[in-house]
Amino acid sequence: MTVTLASLSGVVLVYLLVFARVGAMLMLLPPIGEANVPARVRLLLALGIAIALAPLVQSAYPQTAPQNTAALVALIAQEVTVGILIGTMGRLIMSSVSIAGTIIAAQIGLSYAEALDPTQHGQQGAVVGNFISLLAVVMIFSANLHHLAIGAVTGSYHLIPPGTSLPTGDMAELAIRFVSGSFALGFQLAAPFIVFAFALNAGFGVLARMMPQLQVFFVVTPLNVLVGFVLMALILGTMMTLFLNFYASQMGALL
Repeated sequence: MTVTLASLSGVVLVYLLVFARVGAMLMLLPPIGEANVPARVRLLLALGIAIALAPLVQSAYPQTAPQNTAALVALIAQEVTVGILIGTMGRLIMSSVSIAGTIIAAQIGLSYAEALDPTQHGQQGAVVGNFISLLAVVMIFSANLHHLAIGAVTGSYHLIPPGTSLPTGDMAELAIRFVSGSFALGFQLAAPFIVFAFALNAGFGVLARMMPQLQVFFVVTPLNVLVGFVLMALILGTMMTLFLNFYASQMGALL
């Protein structure tokens, strides 16, 4: 079967362009775009959303096929670029839990134990960071906040309508807002562990000066890990509540 440019008109052309945007977006947009979500699931979800969304945005797309292949490729590339841009904005929101996990692991002495992080596309990360990242994804689905990710797909047509130039200034401002907010939240989530580690290290530092013969490292390391896990068990619910509130508020900017 041969597909010509003339046959790419009407609903077929609209669906192709919508799928280009939605597919690129869902590859990155959290939590659907997490690496531990099978690629086939994301592909089927992108197909389903594109089918449902195409009639709603049909008027925003050209109804006739471009005159040449280069023009069609340019249309598809523009939609893919918009999808990647919006998906990356959502990915910046999830970086807050990775930042918190890295800081916490360093404070409680587990930064040396690194493993494959399924939420960071094959990169290595601290074990605590892996746990918090996976827990954040589970909590997003449990709280039904993944609907915000689907809503962001529709919202992208309000932020960047088809056929318009990319608002680089607005997108840069939004990216700076997401990055600064994620760093601030990451340090906020890890603040109790920073205070705990400072107090513990200061106390054992004084003890080491008073008793030089004491092997402080062999005493403080297991105590640091034990108390760190106890502290995490006590405040983990509060940490996830803060993250979910942050996720909901930041994703609202993409709706």
